[in-house]
Amino acid sequence: MNIIRPIQQKDFAALYAIAEESGIGFTSLPVNDNLLAKKIARSEYSFNKEVSTPSNESYLFVMEETASQTVVGTCGIESSVGVEDAFYHYHLGKVVHASRELNIHNTVEILTVCNDYSGVSEICTLFLREQARLPNMGRFLSKVRFLFMAEHQTRFTEQVIAEMRGVSDQNGRSPFWEWLETHFFSMDFPTADYLTGIGNKVFIAELMPKYPIYVNLLSSAAQAAIGQVHEKTKPALALLKNEGFKCRGYVDIFDAGPTIEADVDSLKTVRDSIRKPVLVATINPQAPLHIIINTQVADFRGVLQPVEVTDDHILISRETAAALKVNNGEYIRIAPLK
Repeated sequence: MNIIRPIQQKDFAALYAIAEESGIGFTSLPVNDNLLAKKIARSEYSFNKEVSTPSNESYLFVMEETASQTVVGTCGIESSVGVEDAFYHYHLGKVVHASRELNIHNTVEILTVCNDYSGVSEICTLFLREQARLPNMGRFLSKVRFLFMAEHQTRFTEQVIAEMRGVSDQNGRSPFWEWLETHFFSMDFPTADYLTGIGNKVFIAELMPKYPIYVNLLSSAAQAAIGQVHEKTKPALALLKNEGFKCRGYVDIFDAGPTIEADVDSLKTVRDSIRKPVLVATINPQAPLHIIINTQVADFRGVLQPVEVTDDHILISRETAAALKVNNGEYIRIAPLK
């Protein structure tokens, strides 16, 4: 069985391996001992903190194979981005250049730097290691966050966003960044990505173009990359769109990958979730798979197992109850996997 739980200090080596495996463009996991240790400490603090309103907490989860006690994946939620560090995006808009006398009317796309998502909750840091990329595991790892947010609403904002990794090649070359690098930044994409990952964002404000960028002045490759995702990110984007996320024209300032948004209450997993007392019973193994979470914070657990639902209870197996650390009569929340 795979269990999703809060990250702990003992998971440092596994998180470091995941950071190395995730590669360039995965800004939220820099390959840096000190920064990764701080991420774990900040997450542990957040899970143990009493919260009545979101205030820059960070929740980092890991997926653990119980048989081998091996961490095979991670995912996270930021309660409110941009509270301590500036949170930048480009917004893709339009301007019209027209002359009635000459009968000329041109509509041109522009990119304008903004901080519109400051203070909003963000899902992030989703990565499943190669050996764990089995059917349903990626879906489980992503969706469990929505159940956690539904169960602990005071810890998050009503709106949630997700930054999707943009287009880059195996060497970390981003066609969008290459244009910015040539004209403004004079540093390659891996360097800029790493600096952002370790929290050094001052250079963005110092070197970022001060005025809107006309899209038609970018290289053809840079234009084509705007709003597009990395090949390995396409399944994650499809899953989130199915949940109800939409792109409102905001893109990443480095690789121009799309940032998508949704209201937490409108997410399909949240709308389809059920919260009832648990009853340990013998379960038909062919019963539909559900994502199941307990209602704890510091001792949070999530599993993917078959359940049966009655008018009064959610029926789960003894093994599932042990994994969730719940007893008869205690509440759990479930949502169908598909």
